[in-house]
Amino acid sequence: MKDVRIASPMFLDRSAKAVTLLEQADDIVITAQPGKGDQTESLAPIHQQLASIVADVVARGDRPFAILGDCCQTIPMMAGLQRSGRRPALIWLDSHGDFNTWETSPSGFLGGMPLAMLTGRGDQRMMQAVDLAPIADDRVVLSDGRDLDPGERDLVEASGIGFIKNLVDLDANTLPGGPLYVHFDSDIIDATEAPAFLYAAAGGPSAEDMRQVLAMLMATGHVVAVSTTAAWDAGKDEDGRTLKAVNHAMQGLQGET
Repeated sequence: MKDVRIASPMFLDRSAKAVTLLEQADDIVITAQPGKGDQTESLAPIHQQLASIVADVVARGDRPFAILGDCCQTIPMMAGLQRSGRRPALIWLDSHGDFNTWETSPSGFLGGMPLAMLTGRGDQRMMQAVDLAPIADDRVVLSDGRDLDPGERDLVEASGIGFIKNLVDLDANTLPGGPLYVHFDSDIIDATEAPAFLYAAAGGPSAEDMRQVLAMLMATGHVVAVSTTAAWDAGKDEDGRTLKAVNHAMQGLQGET
């Protein structure tokens, strides 16, 4: 199995320059632009192109390795996997839970909702746009999640997802069985190392901690898809510290094939 890199340089409905900083020359680049409707509906063309590309990559026996502009794009990633017969567990590594719904979100920020959507909670239009069936709670592990809104925390704690607060407690024995899809939001890294994050949360693992955790996951030999969210303002990363920290953490993804 070889990695096939995909770059999706959109942050919801606007461009995400940070993605382009992680792009490589042979990446498949998502070119679709937002469509009609409200913000949720407008993302359908982007998500549909991404889902189709992921499905094609998996059908060839390869592993999609995606650099994403936002976490909502994990939905078409999973849709592409499902279309090709894959039903992986989802390992979600993030400083946030992304487990809000419209009812629990203080801000109404769409990017804080995709993990809830993936498990069948909240607004399901994004799921329906790519014909994705929800994932069972017991096939999801959220780790870190140190910055949860109050209503979001209630949803997480009442759910059946695995919630491992301390990232270092995540090991092969805590993972669901079978294939794995690993999603890594770069803003999980301690912002003292990477100060340009859009939604920085105090504390968190170092870039080296993340590299080691990602390497452990890859070493299981069960990872069938990987995605990383480039979650920083490239214009504020004048000294390149954030890009350097994220690149260091991503070295852990260069694992088993």
